[in-house]
Amino acid sequence: MSEERRVHLSRSAPEAYRALEALAKTVGAVAAEAGIDDRLKELVQLHASQLNGCAFCVRVHVDRGLAAGLDADAIAQVAVWRESGVFTERERAGLELAEAVTFIDEGGVPDEVYDRVGGILSETEYVALSWILVSINAFNRIAIAGRYPVPPRDLS
Repeated sequence: MSEERRVHLSRSAPEAYRALEALAKTVGAVAAEAGIDDRLKELVQLHASQLNGCAFCVRVHVDRGLAAGLDADAIAQVAVWRESGVFTERERAGLELAEAVTFIDEGGVPDEVYDRVGGILSETEYVALSWILVSINAFNRIAIAGRYPVPPRDLS
């Protein structure tokens, strides 16, 4: 089946997609209230999108990450964050949590990850980042299932 003939979930059931958008907006407010800065928010969404292979969402979160203060070097280092020295301890915790939540089917969030991340982030921050990851993983699945084309660059 060609991409043109695939069901486009956001257009086929707009009320469900609007509900997911409303969830994302609520999650954004929870994150802001928890003190999650835009840079960290975009880093974890970018990494989850990379892990899921969602080119559509990678493009969106690269552009948003640039607007949030990420530079090209930091964006390029996301895929190798463990070996990179460009991320803060909080960012490294967020990236590790992004992997655990994205690959939740591989035994949940391992105790050692939970303990390590929980030793860096407050419970409120952990909750906020987890909800960000639940949200982006849902969006990734919609875009991947529908083979959404990569949007043009937002250079504004």
